[in-house]
Amino acid sequence: MYDAGNISIRSLLIFIEVYETQNFSLVARREGISASQVSRVIQQLEDALGQQLFYRNTRAIIPTESGHLFIHYARAIAGNVEDARRELDERAIEPSGLIRINGPVFFGQRHIAPGLPGLSERYPRLNVELMLTDDFIDPHKDAADVIFRIGALTDSSFHARIFGQQFYHLAASPAYLRKYGAPSGPDDFSHHKCLVYRGSSGPNRWLVRKPGEEWMRYPIAPLMTSNNAETLLIAALGGMGIVLFPDWLVSERLQSGELVALLPDLECSIKTEPQNIAALYPNTRHTPLNVRAVIDYYVELFGTPLYWQSEIGNSADVRIYPQA
Repeated sequence: MYDAGNISIRSLLIFIEVYETQNFSLVARREGISASQVSRVIQQLEDALGQQLFYRNTRAIIPTESGHLFIHYARAIAGNVEDARRELDERAIEPSGLIRINGPVFFGQRHIAPGLPGLSERYPRLNVELMLTDDFIDPHKDAADVIFRIGALTDSSFHARIFGQQFYHLAASPAYLRKYGAPSGPDDFSHHKCLVYRGSSGPNRWLVRKPGEEWMRYPIAPLMTSNNAETLLIAALGGMGIVLFPDWLVSERLQSGELVALLPDLECSIKTEPQNIAALYPNTRHTPLNVRAVIDYYVELFGTPLYWQSEIGNSADVRIYPQA
């Protein structure tokens, strides 16, 4: 009967040295301990295994048959530990191995996935697993090393690196505006064809305010709701109605003129709290190099200001369209 739980790596390394030198005193000098401590380590190892590993007398220390058998396993275990230490040291120098990234579906498609070729080129030994979902992910329980999320940061059980803040834009296509005109203010929403995203908690609210003032919710009667933002965007591009979408989703369309920003002097949102774009990772004492490398890469890629926010300019002037 043996108790493997009492066997330490240090005791295995001392056993290997005793086996190779057959001398307690020599091993003691190498380890900086007493010969009696070496003898005690070997005795504890034998007790844990339930086998005698050495014959001892005043002139020699000779391995038993059990000692000859056990040396192969001890060397294999010590070798595996050394290999693991070497690989961990290498990872501390260069990112390598698997990095599991999780992100929201549409943000991931538009701004995380396009950056992966550059990430792979910079760190060729890194293997990437990208999972996209809008569901809540707990970095302490779910299989994810870096989690991109957008929203208010309230949970202190994980670290967060904030890239920037998400802003919303009210927009419609030139075709829609030529046909129906532009709203002169949020009170006109009820007279326009609105395309509204509907999530698990229901349709988004449309909140509007003047800079520095309180948010006001304005009633809308959606012409269309959908849980798929891309579908709503396609409908808006086709002239079906007005959308309220985050900057990272519509910046290219606003820049190209395919969509026109409405009510540019007002701030719009779907929530009253600031919506931060951040990378979350488990709250550990030592952040893994892979995690730091990926987050630093996207900080550089997204830039300051966030590149999709710098793209948004006055691509079109809504005043050329008659008001509804």
